[in-house]
Amino acid sequence: MSTGNRNPEAVRRHTKRLGRELAMQFLFSCELRGETPGAALFDLFFESVRDEVNLPDGRLARKGCEYAAELYSAVELRREEIDGIIKPHCRNWDWNRVAAVDRNILRVAVAELLEHPELPLLVPIDEAVEIARDFSGEEGGRFVNGVLNSLKDEVEKLRRKA
Repeated sequence: MSTGNRNPEAVRRHTKRLGRELAMQFLFSCELRGETPGAALFDLFFESVRDEVNLPDGRLARKGCEYAAELYSAVELRREEIDGIIKPHCRNWDWNRVAAVDRNILRVAVAELLEHPELPLLVPIDEAVEIARDFSGEEGGRFVNGVLNSLKDEVEKLRRKA
């Protein structure tokens, strides 16, 4: 797992942030390889990431891994719905031309928004923007911010229905 443009120590501070990053990277990796995400593949991915960034055993790694698995599973279970929510808000962008890293950051953020209605809307949005800045650059951060801010009212309505 690349830690983007940040200090590698920053990845170790927060389990949910680590989980979001791992979920995005796992989905990104699967998409590029044409693989279907699954638990066995995620376990292999996580072990390689742990070795790459020297992530020590312990609560952070365990909780980050659990949250990542929850998020990537939510994306896979609800991919059509999630993509259907995102696509109309990618104004002037063909979905297939959106950078794969940004596409997967958006998917993870929307999955988290849908699966965790107890979280204030701005928490997953702000986290997604920061992850996009770290992994996709400033333009990616602006793009992700624009799309997620555009769809937050729609997600709020879906949360109320659930």
